Amino acid sequence: MPLATGFVMPELPEVETVLRGLKQRVVGRWLGAAEVFHPQIIVGSPDDFVREVSGHRVLGAWRKGKAIALELSALNGGDAAERRYMLVRLGMTGQLTVHASAEPLESHTHARLALDDGREEIRYRDARRFGRLRCCTREELDKVFGRLGPDAPEISRDEFLNSLRGRRGAIKSWLMNQQMLAGLGNIYADEALYLARIHPLTPAGRIPALLAERLRRAVKKVLQQAVERQGTSFRDYINLNGEPGNYSMRLRVYQRTGKPCRRCHTPIKRVIVAGRSSHFCPHCQPRPRCRR
Repeated sequence: MPLATGFVMPELPEVETVLRGLKQRVVGRWLGAAEVFHPQIIVGSPDDFVREVSGHRVLGAWRKGKAIALELSALNGGDAAERRYMLVRLGMTGQLTVHASAEPLESHTHARLALDDGREEIRYRDARRFGRLRCCTREELDKVFGRLGPDAPEISRDEFLNSLRGRRGAIKSWLMNQQMLAGLGNIYADEALYLARIHPLTPAGRIPALLAERLRRAVKKVLQQAVERQGTSFRDYINLNGEPGNYSMRLRVYQRTGKPCRRCHTPIKRVIVAGRSSHFCPHCQPRPRCRR
């Protein structure tokens, strides 16, 4: 399958893959000296960021939606209330990787954090600089995560149905609204709708309960499959080791305009929903009829 020419934002499977890499290669290690080469990617003062992350041990890592948090130890044996958290948002083209410190810096590398004795380091690279790094308190982190809806793989049946109720916009837009459901973007919203046989322009509030439950299960299934294959790579996304994801060949509709549906062989079509391209099979996902 040819690679897409546009930029594709990392979604939950890609962020989850990076998170798992951090748990394997970074959690439990000490952060040494930090350097910021481009202040735009830091929320707040770059000098404060460097001061607050340097010299801490990484105690843990977790994720909500597309955001990653690294829990850092308190300095000088302070209690948990004094701990800081490094919040990572990859944005559109952000890459978080671990390298040998002796390796030359690639272009668009905007920050690096030494690990342990300095032989290895974490690097943040971002061609378009839409991603952000931030050091914050637990209270600030909770506010950021609190603005997100339920994590897509964890949302319950009742939460899903209640959130859909009364929504007039297209279901594709609802799936990508991070305040409703955290983690999905263009790729996996298209894939889940195809699996559930729902047209992307279907009004969210008009989806009956049985079909909504089918969609919820489709969301979970698509995300699980993508995580197992370490996400989808088109142009920029790589995991912590610098390797691309392997889900591209499994895509059913996304970026397959004009190609045959894998179920019925009808050519895949594209429609614009809220300014974003949406891909669907017109036979498997018939457009809903308008009410009189």
